[in-house]
Amino acid sequence: MLDSTRPIGETLNTHVGRPKTSSVGVLYQCRETKEEGWFVLRATYARELKVQEYMREHGIPTFIPMTLTENKLLVPAVSGLVFVRSTRDTIDGYIHSFGDERPVNYYWDRTSNCPLTVPDKAMEDFISVASCMDPDIIYLTEISDRLREGQKVKVKDGPFKGIEGKVVRIRKSRRIMVEIPGMLAVATTYVELGNLEII
Repeated sequence: MLDSTRPIGETLNTHVGRPKTSSVGVLYQCRETKEEGWFVLRATYARELKVQEYMREHGIPTFIPMTLTENKLLVPAVSGLVFVRSTRDTIDGYIHSFGDERPVNYYWDRTSNCPLTVPDKAMEDFISVASCMDPDIIYLTEISDRLREGQKVKVKDGPFKGIEGKVVRIRKSRRIMVEIPGMLAVATTYVELGNLEII
């Protein structure tokens, strides 16, 4: 399904809230609390831009994928989604400072039972595509096995030079899909075959 507006969460391999634990505690070791990385947060009640403003005021890098509406308004492409590059300690402090009225929560990875994080290269490529603002950019909140079977390539030239992803065909057009593992993906506009290098 190609839908840039439906909320993400329970239909994917993530959930919002605290990690599941066993009788011996959390099942998997999480990222160190003082180690920086790209964390995935879910803002409640469409407050993602307010969360981003707060983070930026405190010098914390963030990214929200944005899209233009038919009326040329710039709005979040995926409801409630905020990527934050920081430490878990810092983000925890921000979240807990609101008490029960928290504007954001972590997305939790069901496999590791840890807050979901995104590798730097995957995030860099995702930002490169999502920042394009071309109306033909496509967000996918459900990713079929067929799309995941695409050939992995690197773009050699053009506006998406350097990104790595999988060749997919969507809306009768050859594109490169960059996936945030377990969450969503973004697909480029048309890419010429000669600009691709198999990796």
